[in-house]
Amino acid sequence: MAPARHRLLILSASMGAGHDAVAVELARRLTAAGHEAEVVDVLELLPLRLGRALRRWYGWMMRRAPWSYALLYRAFFVPRHPAWAASPLTVLVAARLDRLVRRRGPDLVVSTFHLAAQAAGHLRRTGRLTVPGTALLTDFAAHRLWLHPGTDRYLCPCPETALDVTAATGRPADCHAPLTRPAFRRPPAGAAAVRARIGLGPDDRTVLVSAGSWGVGEVEETARVLARSGRYVPVVLCGRNQALRDRLRGVEGLVALGWRDDLPELMGAAYALVDNAAGLTCREAFAARLPVVSYRPIPGHGRDGVLAMARAGLSVHADDAARLIAELDRLGDPATRSRLVARGSALFDAPAAEDLLFGPYGPDSGPQVESRVRGPDHVRAPDRPG
Repeated sequence: MAPARHRLLILSASMGAGHDAVAVELARRLTAAGHEAEVVDVLELLPLRLGRALRRWYGWMMRRAPWSYALLYRAFFVPRHPAWAASPLTVLVAARLDRLVRRRGPDLVVSTFHLAAQAAGHLRRTGRLTVPGTALLTDFAAHRLWLHPGTDRYLCPCPETALDVTAATGRPADCHAPLTRPAFRRPPAGAAAVRARIGLGPDDRTVLVSAGSWGVGEVEETARVLARSGRYVPVVLCGRNQALRDRLRGVEGLVALGWRDDLPELMGAAYALVDNAAGLTCREAFAARLPVVSYRPIPGHGRDGVLAMARAGLSVHADDAARLIAELDRLGDPATRSRLVARGSALFDAPAAEDLLFGPYGPDSGPQVESRVRGPDHVRAPDRPG
């Protein structure tokens, strides 16, 4: 008997590139398995182009006034209990999402952005969403806006996050393998050829510096610290921030790159990744078996995610310039490097997200499931550093 084929609606948001990339990769896998999957940007569901304004405002804060985002995050994102009262923004998204669901008739709604999870949870709790809703967290730190009592199930990036979510909500939460493109797990191309392509010598010790698709954070200072060490050549991934790339282009001892489609090859040729947001780029590094050192994280969810990732033993957090260089130096020891790489690689031993979507809390689960606690016992947490 052929397996049931389902129609899934995947809700994302064009806040940077990470949420969309996860949603698109999930849709690709579901489609390959014979299901129907549609990705929708919830920002486009807001009326009067409010979604675009929200995206521009957030981008401005992160580039020009990160302290203001830090204040907003502490005020609205940090409280640990789920968000019971729907915000005006949630209500606006939910109204249009309700109409979209009625037109599309999905069997399951999956949210890869917290505003989407809030809107779907609101509809589910008020009885207007009659199919299960799953929140697929893209943050290692599960802040309040990911958590809604109407959500049927949570898929989390690591066992520690899943346990936190279950404790906060009483809903089932499972750890899933990272949703990265297959290219990141393939054997790397010749490192010397990749370095030559970006203007580096065969013996240069390349350290990728991630700034996300928007090129935000204190990456200029990070790159200068690495270049001044004389031991590492920073390759700054400026994303789509052309102004950042222009500022760095003339700085001696570093390479500034724009948006790249060959990131798997760059990671395969690199010594380490220095990251500031604990986002998708870190998961891609885990897939490529590239160790991650976090430094000068962006405020709010970035800092909380960096600290959560370090507590889980998946990365190292350097809190000053001297420790950044020291931690990179420690990665020269094969045993130290192997231990850190193994912890990140172990995340891929968890079940695939596309498989976890179907089961007791999936499209065939019937009416709203009861709230109950179920921890991710089937996934062993990575060993802590000794």
